[in-house]
Amino acid sequence: MDHIIRASADNEHIRAFAATTRDLTEEARIAHNTSPVVTAALGRLLTAGAMMGIMMKGDDDVLTLQIKGNGAMGGLTVTADSKGHVKGYPDEPLVLLPPRASDHKLDVGGAIGRGTLRVIKDLGMKEPYIGEVDLVTGEIAEDLTYYFAQSEQTPSTVGLGVLMNKDNTVSSAGGFIIQLMPDVKDESIDILEENLKKLPSVTSLLDEGKSPRDILALLLSGLDMTVLEETETSFRCDCSPERIERALIATGRSELMSMIDEGRDIEMVCSFCNRKYTVSVEELKKLCNEAS
Repeated sequence: MDHIIRASADNEHIRAFAATTRDLTEEARIAHNTSPVVTAALGRLLTAGAMMGIMMKGDDDVLTLQIKGNGAMGGLTVTADSKGHVKGYPDEPLVLLPPRASDHKLDVGGAIGRGTLRVIKDLGMKEPYIGEVDLVTGEIAEDLTYYFAQSEQTPSTVGLGVLMNKDNTVSSAGGFIIQLMPDVKDESIDILEENLKKLPSVTSLLDEGKSPRDILALLLSGLDMTVLEETETSFRCDCSPERIERALIATGRSELMSMIDEGRDIEMVCSFCNRKYTVSVEELKKLCNEAS
């Protein structure tokens, strides 16, 4: 079962999150029929989105992560809420690249290229919070580490990983986020840095069967870790016929009239889950009467 562990350490001067996300990453792979390198990229961003989503407090708060790059993948969009639900899609799902020459791993950075990472938080205020940074590597974890430091002034370490099976299904996926709060002691930072140096890669830990709790125990060894909460996380899209109808009405009366004049049913596809919705001409006429 996919889940997120939230913990604190060093008398609440360190906060930490770790997640296992194999099922939701596989569900996203199936929905978008992604190639291995795109699956790895999308799985990493979905994992980060799920953990960052539960950092929000309000039931209706929404987080969006957008990556735009000049590589073959183009970009990724992920949306998460505060309850562990996450969804997302790639711009180009079928990118194929050779593995990195240095370590023979999937070349996520090469597929994304240079570009920007944007974080949008809709917290029920008049305007959403928007933070944007240039991509550091395109490998996503390092880019999020840079974002937290630059846009939120929160020293953080992000680790993300997706491991694929030979048949291109997802073997495991997950990650962690460690953040330093104000007044953290230098000695505690030294311990954390040593733990990070000794920590294997996220994919290695997952391949060994390590749970989110196990990963945090390694990261926060010697820092008096306290587990605060365990939250289920899942790929969940909230698209519906009603949402499709509202989207069509929002296009305006003239656009709907053009569709009606073509005299045939239209098919709408949800970007996040690829679910298809058919809207008949008669239904379009009803929506046209509701449009301004």
